[in-house]
Amino acid sequence: MYRRSLLVLRASVDPRSGAAVAGAPAGWAYVWPRDAGAISIALAAAGYRDEARRIVRFLLGLELGAVARFYRDGESVEGRAAQGDASGWVAAAARAAGLPLAPPPGERPAAFDLSPAAWHGKADYQEKDGGDFLGNAIASIFAGEVAGRGAAGRERRLARAFETNRGLVRSAEDPDSGLDTAAAWAVRPFPRPALFPAARRTLLRLVAERESRFGLLPSEAWDGGEDPWTAPTAWTAWALAALAREERVGRPAIARRDRHAALALMADLRRAATPLGLLPERVDAHTGFPTSTTPLAWSHAFAVLAIRELWPTRR
Repeated sequence: MYRRSLLVLRASVDPRSGAAVAGAPAGWAYVWPRDAGAISIALAAAGYRDEARRIVRFLLGLELGAVARFYRDGESVEGRAAQGDASGWVAAAARAAGLPLAPPPGERPAAFDLSPAAWHGKADYQEKDGGDFLGNAIASIFAGEVAGRGAAGRERRLARAFETNRGLVRSAEDPDSGLDTAAAWAVRPFPRPALFPAARRTLLRLVAERESRFGLLPSEAWDGGEDPWTAPTAWTAWALAALAREERVGRPAIARRDRHAALALMADLRRAATPLGLLPERVDAHTGFPTSTTPLAWSHAFAVLAIRELWPTRR
């Protein structure tokens, strides 16, 4: 899975411009800052720093506040409004690649808002109507930090808005919006240590209550059908593996539980993969047959990161 995932990532990136597309078919052959940022983070973690930096430089030249998607030449794709997590993914990719959060010399400035309020009213990774969503809030706070704008008190406000006894919900001030796998982002790649306990509760509950042997739905109140999605499955495995490593010395029993849950999700991913080892965007909940674009580079990026977190000495 690791080797095949790296091949998929390599195939998704233009070796000259650094444009990283989500998938090959029409409708996916665009650059989403979220997907491209995750691809860059995975390549940097795997040791492909030059490729990761090429992607970041491309992203830093985009007008992220304009639209959700871009053509390979950097022009905007109309039809979907900008999403609230874009700046966070670019900031995380820049940090992973060892680059400053600034456009290359001679390029147009990145026209996106790094303020803490940039996520309000925006669509999130589920690409539906706008709102005040968990993933966008986590990403936006991280972007502000990387840009040198401190986050004092923001974690507490975030917890007050999204945390319930069961875990972190998708919509601010709405306990009925359901637990969201984007809680994993508060562990990786936008670490918020104060939220680790709430993120753990969220993810372990979603893993325990999943109804398919092929992975997770994006969120508890997901209304897009019963087919599991490989990207949320993989990013949840990455976060749980990271939590296990955090606890391996002080609380080994908790670490074992977190690691066991992460490994269970990796087994789900293996079952969801095609015979060629490719990860579809989503699969049939009962058969595991692909029901969307295959492969999805975003899913393969998180698979690389989860595998490296679970087996950090393997290459």
